[in-house]
Amino acid sequence: MIGGSFVRGVSGGERKRVCIGNEILINPSLLFLDEPTSGLDSTTALRIVQLLHDIAEDGKTVITTIHQPSSRLFHKFDKLILLGKGSLLYFGKASEAMPYFQSIGCAPLIAMNPAEFLLDLANGNTTDVSVPSELDDKVHMENHNLENNNSKIDYRPSAQDVHEYLVDAYETRVAFKEKKKLLAPLPISDDLKATITSSKREWGTSWWQQYSILFCRGIKERRHDYLSWMRITQVIATSVILGLLWWHSDPSTLKGLEDQAGLLFFIAVFWGFFPVFTAIFTFPQERAMLNKERAVDMYKLSAYFLARTTSDLPLDLFLPIIFMVIVYFMAGLKATATHFFLSMLTVFLSIIAAQGLGLAIGATLLDIKKATTLASVTVMTFMLAGGFFVKSVPPFISWLRYLSFNYHTYRLLLKVQYDPVPDILTTTRHMDSGGTEVAALVAMVIGYRVLAYLSLRRAKALGS
Repeated sequence: MIGGSFVRGVSGGERKRVCIGNEILINPSLLFLDEPTSGLDSTTALRIVQLLHDIAEDGKTVITTIHQPSSRLFHKFDKLILLGKGSLLYFGKASEAMPYFQSIGCAPLIAMNPAEFLLDLANGNTTDVSVPSELDDKVHMENHNLENNNSKIDYRPSAQDVHEYLVDAYETRVAFKEKKKLLAPLPISDDLKATITSSKREWGTSWWQQYSILFCRGIKERRHDYLSWMRITQVIATSVILGLLWWHSDPSTLKGLEDQAGLLFFIAVFWGFFPVFTAIFTFPQERAMLNKERAVDMYKLSAYFLARTTSDLPLDLFLPIIFMVIVYFMAGLKATATHFFLSMLTVFLSIIAAQGLGLAIGATLLDIKKATTLASVTVMTFMLAGGFFVKSVPPFISWLRYLSFNYHTYRLLLKVQYDPVPDILTTTRHMDSGGTEVAALVAMVIGYRVLAYLSLRRAKALGS
């Protein structure tokens, strides 16, 4: 578990290593790292640099900034760029850096880590470093007019003097030769040219492998949220309260029939509301990670989307089973295996349809506040149009109920429990066996997910 803002996971050093490992997963030809060894102990830092060195030896280019490396780390580098105040002080082989600075008169007077020596020079610190005669003469000439004063004069060169000397030395001795090397054309084979110019992306893994890995990641990542004791307690407490309120309700009387209808409508609303407000956070929360991983073509968007939506299903269907087992038998609904499992399947279908709506809203807006606002209005509208609160709806707005998954779920639950459905509980005279409602819910399951996928593709095309 890597962890995050609310979940404790790995340490900072381990997190940094995971980040580096994540970057090298796709076997990049160019790897750029910013201070990969900062905050790590010497053994771990050496291990990481050795790994980067092995990657470079395999023909890859590894560019990394590094802060105060040990002498063992320093000797792992092939080439070195030394900067001071934004100016180039040295560029070339790392093994030739010390001889170069000795050749311009800057050499350590004591045994010193090469990296520390170079950093001291870059910052203009000449303590325990020999001063070149040219620089020494320049400092003496500048301070010659001050000798008549009684004040004590420090003949050590200033940091600005050291910086200017090093920049001038590089420009006159090395820069032209290095630029000439860099501008020289490199021979490129025809096969490499064809690979570079080809627009076809070669994926490191098959679509099925991408889906499998992302599916397992989704299960591991979200099982702690879905199966937390807080959520399980919430569902069990709600189901027990419902069971006590509707304890062994009797549908043989008109009042008992209306009471049972109220329970069935609550089940339809509860398991429509719950999945929507869980699913709307999916894509907005993972937006940064998705953009980062998709930017380097780590996997196809279709593999991610399908894995993300299907990995939720086993977790989403666990809690409703607990809920229905408690409520169904406490409330005295038809106690046969057929009626129970048909009711369970109806709730499952409602959950998957509601989850699709949440995914579509989240993927379209990619903003948690906006998505939550739109979802609240939509769910409330679907609940009011669900066929329980208002039986006689004006014709000009009656079409709204057919867009509500609460409406279709409620009608299916009525058909499962009552054969035929009493006229007092329905707005239509004739009701079929439930095929219309099942078809409507299946259309929502597919339609909302297609909309969510197209919205993610559009967001990628817009570069969000």
